[in-house]
Amino acid sequence: MDPIAVVILAGLAFISLGLLFALSMFPVSTWIRCMSAGVPAGPIVLIAMKLRNVPADLIVDAYIKGSKGGLEIHLDRIEAHYLSGGDIMKVIDAMISAARAHLDLTFEKAAAIDLAGRDVLEAVRMRIEPRVISTGDVAGMAQNGFEVIAKAKITVRANLATIVGGAGEETILARVGEGIVSAIGSAPTHTEILTCPELITKKIMSSGLDANTAYEIISVDIFDVDVARNIGAILQKDQAEADKKVAQAKAEGRRALAVAQLQENKAMEQEMKARLIESEAKIPQALAKCFKEGKLLPPRKVRGKMKGPAALGFGADQH
Repeated sequence: MDPIAVVILAGLAFISLGLLFALSMFPVSTWIRCMSAGVPAGPIVLIAMKLRNVPADLIVDAYIKGSKGGLEIHLDRIEAHYLSGGDIMKVIDAMISAARAHLDLTFEKAAAIDLAGRDVLEAVRMRIEPRVISTGDVAGMAQNGFEVIAKAKITVRANLATIVGGAGEETILARVGEGIVSAIGSAPTHTEILTCPELITKKIMSSGLDANTAYEIISVDIFDVDVARNIGAILQKDQAEADKKVAQAKAEGRRALAVAQLQENKAMEQEMKARLIESEAKIPQALAKCFKEGKLLPPRKVRGKMKGPAALGFGADQH
């Protein structure tokens, strides 16, 4: 056989195999839907999606839904978001809802919110319909010492500009609680808070507590205010008790010092008595020595009685 004919036959066989492979990879029904809906996706694009393990039906359905909803989207961006692990149908639904509500939400922003782990559709809904969250009991002390317990309802809506990386509801509740405590503490008396709860609201709304969060605070409503303990009186009582204990401790110290001084005086008294006894014991020795040295004479009797200097024990020469 002619070598040229062999080459031609081999080429034809190779082309045939390629066409068979392309026909097996080509989603005919999807291509027909693209043609009928005006989706800019030719056979090569659809075959390339299948080679990348991308569900062409899902991408095409998302594009059709978005284009019918009046969105300006691109097929390759939808496919890129799918390959990034995003939920393309939820992104398209969120964009359609935002467009109906006249919100500025681009595909890139919606995709970023979705990839950040936020529910982009719920965020759009919360932007359209604000949500109310409630604080627990928040206690603060007015300047006159009375404890005031307040509860607040916070109306918030999603902030699409800062929802990626912004703080959540816990931060909003914590900041509002801090604002309530600060407002109560700045009031001269607890009666001002009871009569004008809006003082708390004004302070919170003017503090910009929703900065760097995923939400915007629309309003803060104080719906319950109670008076609890008189903390000032309790603190004064505790201080008096502490002063009493300090005074008792000082008095006990002085008493212990007095007892120690008494014991020391008793010891000195015993020492003095011992010295007295020792001195008294030396008197007979001194008398004996005086008799021995002739400084003292025995007393003379005059008619049975002692008389004169001799009665004192002194001799005539001494007298």
